[in-house]
Amino acid sequence: MSGIRAFFHLLSFLSLAAAILVGTLDSIQSVSASRVVLTSLGNAWLNLDPASLTLAELSASDYISVDIWRPLVAPLLAQPTCAVFLVLALLFWMIGYKRQSFAGRFSA
Repeated sequence: MSGIRAFFHLLSFLSLAAAILVGTLDSIQSVSASRVVLTSLGNAWLNLDPASLTLAELSASDYISVDIWRPLVAPLLAQPTCAVFLVLALLFWMIGYKRQSFAGRFSA
């Protein structure tokens, strides 16, 4: 397995582990609150490191475009954290995937 594929498989594994962890925490909170609790990516990021969230917003507006945060990044931050990490895990796995040859593994 090449190094780049292994790197993307590692990223996929870490994203899947994060999705399982966040999903477990959300399910525990849902049971204790007797209602469905889904933590958004923005709230999770704000709870972990609020300074980096502010820095990311300022960097996006300074280096990319002023209008990129609200229409593109804000809707992503409103999504459930578990779902975002599951999609990332799938994308990283697909990038690192190597298709089998058409003739099979016993072809010359």
